[in-house]
Amino acid sequence: EPASVEQAAAQAGYPAKVLSLMDELTLTLPRRIREETRRAAQEAGREWTPHPADAVVDRMVDEFGRTGRSGGAGFYEYADGRRAGLWPGLREHFADPALREADLTELKERMLFVEALDSVRCLEEGVLVSVADANVGSLLGIGFPAWTGGVLQYINGYPGGLPGFVDRARELAARHGGRFTPPASLLRRAERGETFTDG
Repeated sequence: EPASVEQAAAQAGYPAKVLSLMDELTLTLPRRIREETRRAAQEAGREWTPHPADAVVDRMVDEFGRTGRSGGAGFYEYADGRRAGLWPGLREHFADPALREADLTELKERMLFVEALDSVRCLEEGVLVSVADANVGSLLGIGFPAWTGGVLQYINGYPGGLPGFVDRARELAARHGGRFTPPASLLRRAERGETFTDG
């Protein structure tokens, strides 16, 4: 249910709801980023795995001509340049009425976990060089909810610490796919009873 996605983002504390943010950025931007990421991964000899949302974005743009707010139509309807509610076609074309109602707590965690896990991977690969950079960058750069203290602090503060976070990530991976699989460096830290800290 599209409204559940937006509600989960609001309840998680994101400064912008997911679908409204995508409309502001335009739906063509993530496609360009995806293609560049795919190309770079393949040139480096790494495997590239599409994200489940890619098919939704592609259909929105290619099939329905909905490119976002600047194009006058995206996940939301627009009237005189103002957001006028979620596009009813989302429910018609993308929601599966046979699925159970969304668990908002799980949706919130999925949003938080996927960004936190990507940040661990960035630290592992040297894209991020410090825990402070990851935390501050996530708060000021990507709008990670302020109450968390940042992506890596969210992992540190998760109930049960890093081991608790790893256990929950594995549950999410079993249910929602490999993007929730904890990276090796996170597993090592959890096994050693460490937290993310500089120094």
